[in-house]
Amino acid sequence: MKYMIMLYASQADHDALSGRPGSKRPWSQEEIAALHEHMGRIHTELAESGELVDAQPLAQPVHTRRLHSRDGVPVVTDGPYAETQEVLAGYTIVDCSGMDRATEIGFAFAAAPGPDGVADDAFLDIRPLGDGQAEL
Repeated sequence: MKYMIMLYASQADHDALSGRPGSKRPWSQEEIAALHEHMGRIHTELAESGELVDAQPLAQPVHTRRLHSRDGVPVVTDGPYAETQEVLAGYTIVDCSGMDRATEIGFAFAAAPGPDGVADDAFLDIRPLGDGQAEL
């Protein structure tokens, strides 16, 4: 079964990771290196076990564009969005034995190192990928 593990962050998280001052303390180069090493190790292990399907980080929320329509008229809103703090920051798609294994993998991502307190604000979602229209 395939699952998408969706990791979330806010624009403030992206700013801190990029070293820009803001509402959160900027990450040090050592903290950034530890995060990349941690994520790289998990993805390498998943690739070696044959469970990794795809994984990608997403650009900062400020580069996002939301599309919808109002009264039949297309509306475009550039990000980030005031009505939501957390946005999708990246994803990993795994093909594994079931939700329990996908949850185990998710907890490995959730254990990523970072500045004190960063894990308290972090969260991720795990959703099975539909295998066709019947599963929608």
